[in-house]
Amino acid sequence: MSLQEVQTTATFLPLEFTPILKRARWGGERLGTHLHKLIGVEQDYGESWELSDHPQASTLIAGGEYAEWTLSQLIHKNPNALYGAGNYYSTFPLLIKFIDATDRLSLQVHPDESHLPNFDAARSGKSEAWVILDASEGSRIYAGLKAGVDEPQLRQHLEQGNIEACLHSYPVRKGDCVFIPAGTLHAIGEGILLAEVQQTSDITFRLFDWNRLDQSGNPRPLHVTKALECLNFERGPVELLHPQMLSQDEHQVELLLESEYFSIRRHHSRRLFPLASMNRAQILIVLEGSGQLDCGSETYELLEGKTILIPAAASDCQIHVDGEITFLEVIPS
Repeated sequence: MSLQEVQTTATFLPLEFTPILKRARWGGERLGTHLHKLIGVEQDYGESWELSDHPQASTLIAGGEYAEWTLSQLIHKNPNALYGAGNYYSTFPLLIKFIDATDRLSLQVHPDESHLPNFDAARSGKSEAWVILDASEGSRIYAGLKAGVDEPQLRQHLEQGNIEACLHSYPVRKGDCVFIPAGTLHAIGEGILLAEVQQTSDITFRLFDWNRLDQSGNPRPLHVTKALECLNFERGPVELLHPQMLSQDEHQVELLLESEYFSIRRHHSRRLFPLASMNRAQILIVLEGSGQLDCGSETYELLEGKTILIPAAASDCQIHVDGEITFLEVIPS
Protein backbone atom coordinates (compact mmCIF):
# COMPACT_ATOMS: atom_id res chain seq x y z
CA MET A 1 0.00 0.00 0.00
CA SER A 2 1.32 3.46 -0.88
CA LEU A 3 1.59 6.40 1.48
CA GLN A 4 -1.08 8.23 -0.53
CA GLU A 5 -3.56 5.38 -0.08
CA VAL A 6 -3.09 5.33 3.70
CA GLN A 7 -4.28 8.91 3.97
CA THR A 8 -7.84 7.81 3.13
CA THR A 9 -7.82 4.56 5.11
CA ALA A 10 -10.67 4.57 7.64
CA THR A 11 -9.13 2.14 10.13
CA PHE A 12 -5.78 0.75 11.14
CA LEU A 13 -5.19 -2.77 12.33
CA PRO A 14 -2.87 -3.46 15.30
CA LEU A 15 0.82 -3.13 14.52
CA GLU A 16 3.76 -5.33 15.51
CA PHE A 17 7.37 -4.18 15.20
CA THR A 18 10.76 -5.76 14.64
CA PRO A 19 12.70 -5.16 17.88
CA ILE A 20 16.11 -3.50 17.83
CA LEU A 21 18.48 -5.53 20.01
CA LYS A 22 21.38 -3.75 21.68
CA ARG A 23 24.39 -5.33 23.33
CA ALA A 24 25.99 -3.80 26.43
CA ARG A 25 28.76 -4.74 28.87
CA TRP A 26 26.10 -5.17 31.56
CA GLY A 27 23.71 -7.25 29.42
CA GLY A 28 22.87 -10.95 29.60
CA GLU A 29 20.75 -13.67 27.97
CA ARG A 30 17.29 -13.18 29.51
CA LEU A 31 15.98 -11.21 26.53
CA GLY A 32 16.21 -14.55 24.76
CA THR A 33 15.59 -17.07 27.54
CA HIS A 34 12.74 -15.17 29.26
CA LEU A 35 11.29 -12.94 26.54
CA HIS A 36 11.99 -15.02 23.41
CA LYS A 37 13.95 -12.41 21.48
CA LEU A 38 16.15 -13.69 18.66
CA ILE A 39 19.48 -12.96 20.31
CA GLY A 40 22.78 -14.36 19.08
CA VAL A 41 25.27 -16.60 20.85
CA GLU A 42 26.71 -13.66 22.79
CA GLN A 43 25.83 -13.26 26.46
CA ASP A 44 25.66 -9.47 26.65
CA TYR A 45 22.28 -8.41 25.23
CA GLY A 46 21.16 -5.46 27.34
CA GLU A 47 18.16 -3.89 25.60
CA SER A 48 15.35 -4.73 23.23
CA TRP A 49 13.79 -1.60 21.75
CA GLU A 50 10.28 -2.87 21.10
CA LEU A 51 8.59 0.23 19.75
CA SER A 52 10.57 3.33 18.86
CA ASP A 53 10.15 6.44 16.74
CA HIS A 54 13.53 7.79 17.81
CA PRO A 55 15.29 9.22 14.72
CA GLN A 56 18.47 7.23 15.39
CA ALA A 57 16.69 3.93 16.13
CA SER A 58 13.27 3.61 14.54
CA THR A 59 11.60 0.21 14.73
CA LEU A 60 9.97 -1.06 11.54
CA ILE A 61 6.49 -2.54 11.27
CA ALA A 62 7.01 -6.30 11.16
CA GLY A 63 4.31 -7.41 8.74
CA GLY A 64 0.99 -6.76 7.07
CA GLU A 65 0.21 -4.08 4.52
CA TYR A 66 2.54 -1.54 6.18
CA ALA A 67 5.52 -3.90 6.53
CA GLU A 68 8.88 -2.08 6.74
CA TRP A 69 7.19 1.27 7.33
CA THR A 70 8.22 3.48 10.24
CA LEU A 71 5.84 5.14 12.65
CA SER A 72 6.93 8.49 11.22
CA GLN A 73 5.54 7.51 7.84
CA LEU A 74 2.16 6.62 9.33
CA ILE A 75 2.08 9.77 11.44
CA HIS A 76 2.87 11.90 8.41
CA LYS A 77 0.01 10.52 6.35
CA ASN A 78 -2.75 9.73 8.86
CA PRO A 79 -2.18 10.97 12.41
CA ASN A 80 -5.88 10.80 13.35
CA ALA A 81 -6.06 7.08 12.63
CA LEU A 82 -3.02 6.45 14.80
CA TYR A 83 -3.59 8.87 17.68
CA GLY A 84 -7.30 9.65 17.58
CA ALA A 85 -8.98 12.91 16.63
CA GLY A 86 -7.67 15.87 18.59
CA ASN A 87 -4.42 14.14 19.57
CA TYR A 88 -1.22 14.88 17.70
CA TYR A 89 2.52 14.31 18.16
CA SER A 90 5.00 14.84 15.33
CA THR A 91 7.03 11.97 16.81
CA PHE A 92 5.40 9.01 18.52
CA PRO A 93 5.79 10.15 22.15
CA LEU A 94 6.69 6.85 23.84
CA LEU A 95 9.55 4.39 23.52
CA ILE A 96 9.11 0.85 24.85
CA LYS A 97 12.07 -1.31 25.94
CA PHE A 98 13.01 -4.45 27.78
CA ILE A 99 16.25 -4.22 29.78
CA ASP A 100 18.36 -7.09 31.12
CA ALA A 101 20.91 -5.84 33.67
CA THR A 102 23.32 -8.50 34.91
CA ASP A 103 25.54 -5.73 36.29
CA ARG A 104 24.73 -2.35 37.82
CA LEU A 105 24.08 0.40 35.28
CA SER A 106 25.77 3.79 35.59
CA LEU A 107 24.31 6.46 37.88
CA GLN A 108 22.65 8.91 35.52
CA VAL A 109 20.09 11.64 35.03
CA HIS A 110 17.92 12.74 32.09
CA PRO A 111 16.95 16.36 31.45
CA ASP A 112 13.37 17.55 31.60
CA GLU A 113 11.80 19.95 29.11
CA SER A 114 12.96 23.03 31.01
CA HIS A 115 16.63 22.05 30.59
CA LEU A 116 16.54 20.97 26.95
CA PRO A 117 17.35 24.44 25.50
CA ASN A 118 20.71 24.25 27.29
CA PHE A 119 21.78 21.12 25.40
CA ASP A 120 21.49 19.62 21.94
CA ALA A 121 18.13 20.02 20.25
CA ALA A 122 15.75 17.27 21.35
CA ARG A 123 12.10 16.47 21.01
CA SER A 124 11.22 15.84 24.64
CA GLY A 125 12.53 15.25 28.10
CA LYS A 126 12.91 11.72 29.36
CA SER A 127 10.71 10.52 32.18
CA GLU A 128 10.43 6.75 32.46
CA ALA A 129 8.72 3.95 34.35
CA TRP A 130 10.05 0.49 35.16
CA VAL A 131 8.05 -2.67 35.80
CA ILE A 132 10.20 -5.43 37.28
CA LEU A 133 9.86 -8.78 35.47
CA ASP A 134 12.57 -10.68 37.33
CA ALA A 135 15.08 -9.82 40.06
CA SER A 136 17.81 -11.76 41.80
CA GLU A 137 17.76 -11.84 45.58
CA GLY A 138 19.14 -8.55 46.85
CA SER A 139 18.73 -6.67 43.55
CA ARG A 140 18.29 -2.94 44.15
CA ILE A 141 17.01 0.15 42.40
CA TYR A 142 18.66 3.53 42.97
CA ALA A 143 15.97 6.23 42.73
CA GLY A 144 16.66 9.77 43.83
CA LEU A 145 18.70 11.29 46.64
CA LYS A 146 18.30 10.76 50.34
CA ALA A 147 16.24 13.45 52.04
CA GLY A 148 18.19 16.66 52.60
CA VAL A 149 21.10 15.94 50.25
CA ASP A 150 22.07 19.13 48.40
CA GLU A 151 24.52 19.84 45.60
CA PRO A 152 27.58 20.63 47.79
CA GLN A 153 27.09 17.37 49.71
CA LEU A 154 26.69 15.36 46.54
CA ARG A 155 29.79 16.92 44.97
CA GLN A 156 31.80 16.19 48.12
CA HIS A 157 30.78 12.53 48.21
CA LEU A 158 31.37 12.21 44.48
CA GLU A 159 34.92 13.54 44.85
CA GLN A 160 35.55 11.22 47.82
CA GLY A 161 34.28 8.19 45.89
CA ASN A 162 31.45 7.31 48.30
CA ILE A 163 28.47 8.76 46.45
CA GLU A 164 26.35 5.76 47.43
CA ALA A 165 25.96 7.36 50.86
CA CYS A 166 23.80 10.05 49.20
CA LEU A 167 21.56 7.70 47.21
CA HIS A 168 18.08 6.45 48.02
CA SER A 169 17.85 2.76 47.14
CA TYR A 170 15.76 -0.29 47.97
CA PRO A 171 15.46 -3.96 47.01
CA VAL A 172 12.93 -4.87 44.34
CA ARG A 173 11.12 -8.01 43.32
CA LYS A 174 8.99 -9.21 40.44
CA GLY A 175 5.92 -7.02 39.96
CA ASP A 176 7.31 -3.83 41.52
CA CYS A 177 6.94 -0.59 39.59
CA VAL A 178 8.75 2.75 39.91
CA PHE A 179 8.36 6.05 38.07
CA ILE A 180 11.56 8.03 37.42
CA PRO A 181 10.68 11.62 36.47
CA ALA A 182 13.23 13.48 34.37
CA GLY A 183 15.74 15.16 36.64
CA THR A 184 15.97 12.18 39.01
CA LEU A 185 19.36 10.58 39.71
CA HIS A 186 18.89 6.85 39.17
CA ALA A 187 20.43 3.49 38.31
CA ILE A 188 19.19 -0.05 37.66
CA GLY A 189 20.95 -2.53 39.92
CA GLU A 190 22.41 -5.88 38.92
CA GLY A 191 20.20 -8.94 38.46
CA ILE A 192 17.13 -7.08 37.19
CA LEU A 193 15.01 -7.74 34.10
CA LEU A 194 12.41 -5.04 33.47
CA ALA A 195 10.02 -3.43 31.02
CA GLU A 196 10.58 0.29 30.48
CA VAL A 197 8.09 2.88 29.26
CA GLN A 198 9.69 6.25 28.53
CA GLN A 199 9.33 9.43 26.59
CA THR A 200 10.95 9.28 23.17
CA SER A 201 14.38 10.60 24.03
CA ASP A 202 17.83 9.11 24.48
CA ILE A 203 19.59 11.99 26.26
CA THR A 204 21.53 10.60 29.22
CA PHE A 205 24.14 12.29 31.40
CA ARG A 206 26.33 9.90 33.37
CA LEU A 207 27.34 11.16 36.83
CA PHE A 208 29.17 8.10 38.16
CA ASP A 209 30.10 4.65 36.83
CA TRP A 210 31.05 2.85 40.05
CA ASN A 211 34.81 3.27 39.33
CA ARG A 212 34.69 0.70 36.51
CA LEU A 213 37.27 0.48 33.75
CA ASP A 214 36.87 -0.73 30.18
CA GLN A 215 38.94 -3.47 28.54
CA SER A 216 41.70 -0.95 27.90
CA GLY A 217 41.83 0.09 31.55
CA ASN A 218 40.11 3.42 30.97
CA PRO A 219 36.99 4.77 32.69
CA ARG A 220 33.92 5.57 30.61
CA PRO A 221 33.31 9.29 29.95
CA LEU A 222 31.28 11.12 32.60
CA HIS A 223 29.08 14.20 32.20
CA VAL A 224 29.27 15.61 35.73
CA THR A 225 28.54 19.26 34.93
CA LYS A 226 25.53 18.52 32.72
CA ALA A 227 24.19 15.87 35.10
CA LEU A 228 24.31 18.22 38.07
CA GLU A 229 22.69 20.98 36.04
CA CYS A 230 19.74 18.70 35.21
CA LEU A 231 19.39 17.09 38.63
CA ASN A 232 16.35 18.11 40.69
CA PHE A 233 17.73 18.41 44.24
CA GLU A 234 14.29 19.24 45.64
CA ARG A 235 12.76 15.89 44.68
CA GLY A 236 14.50 13.72 47.24
CA PRO A 237 13.72 9.98 47.51
CA VAL A 238 11.56 8.33 44.83
CA GLU A 239 9.58 5.39 46.19
CA LEU A 240 7.90 2.40 44.58
CA LEU A 241 4.46 3.00 43.13
CA HIS A 242 1.40 1.66 44.94
CA PRO A 243 -0.97 0.11 42.36
CA GLN A 244 -4.65 0.99 42.58
CA MET A 245 -6.95 -1.98 42.02
CA LEU A 246 -9.65 -1.05 39.50
CA SER A 247 -11.33 -4.43 39.09
CA GLN A 248 -10.92 -7.90 40.52
CA ASP A 249 -12.32 -11.44 40.00
CA GLU A 250 -10.98 -13.37 36.98
CA HIS A 251 -9.92 -10.16 35.24
CA GLN A 252 -7.87 -7.95 37.53
CA VAL A 253 -6.90 -4.45 36.41
CA GLU A 254 -4.43 -2.30 38.35
CA LEU A 255 -3.63 1.33 37.66
CA LEU A 256 0.13 1.49 38.10
CA LEU A 257 0.72 5.06 36.98
CA GLU A 258 -1.07 8.09 35.60
CA SER A 259 1.35 10.88 34.65
CA GLU A 260 1.35 13.87 32.33
CA TYR A 261 3.21 11.72 29.76
CA PHE A 262 1.54 8.29 29.88
CA SER A 263 -0.60 5.96 31.94
CA ILE A 264 0.04 2.29 32.67
CA ARG A 265 -2.48 -0.35 33.64
CA ARG A 266 -1.61 -3.95 34.43
CA HIS A 267 -4.12 -6.63 33.43
CA HIS A 268 -4.14 -10.16 34.80
CA SER A 269 -6.91 -12.30 33.37
CA ARG A 270 -8.16 -15.86 33.18
CA ARG A 271 -11.10 -15.17 30.89
CA LEU A 272 -12.17 -13.57 27.61
CA PHE A 273 -12.67 -9.81 27.84
CA PRO A 274 -13.13 -6.80 25.53
CA LEU A 275 -10.46 -4.15 25.07
CA ALA A 276 -12.53 -1.19 23.99
CA SER A 277 -11.19 1.58 21.75
CA MET A 278 -10.51 4.78 23.72
CA ASN A 279 -9.87 7.13 20.76
CA ARG A 280 -6.22 6.90 21.79
CA ALA A 281 -3.32 4.75 20.73
CA GLN A 282 -2.87 1.79 23.10
CA ILE A 283 0.27 -0.30 23.59
CA LEU A 284 0.10 -3.85 24.94
CA ILE A 285 3.23 -5.38 26.50
CA VAL A 286 2.82 -9.07 27.36
CA LEU A 287 4.66 -9.99 30.56
CA GLU A 288 3.47 -13.55 31.18
CA GLY A 289 1.13 -16.13 29.71
CA SER A 290 -0.46 -16.12 26.28
CA GLY A 291 -3.64 -15.47 24.37
CA GLN A 292 -4.99 -13.90 21.20
CA LEU A 293 -6.01 -10.38 20.30
CA ASP A 294 -8.99 -10.32 17.93
CA CYS A 295 -9.63 -7.06 16.07
CA GLY A 296 -12.23 -7.28 13.34
CA SER A 297 -11.35 -10.23 11.12
CA GLU A 298 -7.70 -10.38 12.23
CA THR A 299 -6.12 -12.35 15.08
CA TYR A 300 -2.76 -11.61 16.71
CA GLU A 301 -0.87 -13.94 19.00
CA LEU A 302 -0.15 -12.55 22.46
CA LEU A 303 3.01 -14.21 23.75
CA GLU A 304 5.39 -13.42 26.59
CA GLY A 305 7.71 -10.60 25.50
CA LYS A 306 5.53 -9.32 22.65
CA THR A 307 4.59 -5.65 22.18
CA ILE A 308 1.63 -4.56 20.02
CA LEU A 309 0.44 -1.05 19.14
CA ILE A 310 -3.32 -0.68 18.72
CA PRO A 311 -4.08 2.51 16.74
CA ALA A 312 -6.98 4.67 17.84
CA ALA A 313 -8.88 3.83 14.64
CA ALA A 314 -8.70 0.06 15.20
CA SER A 315 -12.05 -1.57 15.78
CA ASP A 316 -12.92 -2.74 19.27
CA CYS A 317 -10.85 -5.76 20.18
CA GLN A 318 -11.28 -8.86 22.31
CA ILE A 319 -8.61 -10.78 24.17
CA HIS A 320 -8.87 -14.55 24.39
CA VAL A 321 -6.81 -16.09 27.18
CA ASP A 322 -4.90 -19.37 27.09
CA GLY A 323 -5.13 -20.23 30.78
CA GLU A 324 -4.02 -16.82 32.05
CA ILE A 325 -2.20 -13.73 30.83
CA THR A 326 -0.54 -10.67 32.35
CA PHE A 327 0.14 -7.61 30.24
CA LEU A 328 0.65 -3.87 30.50
CA GLU A 329 -1.66 -1.42 28.74
CA VAL A 330 0.14 1.85 28.05
CA ILE A 331 -1.61 4.98 26.77
CA PRO A 332 0.11 8.26 25.80
CA SER A 333 -1.32 11.22 27.75
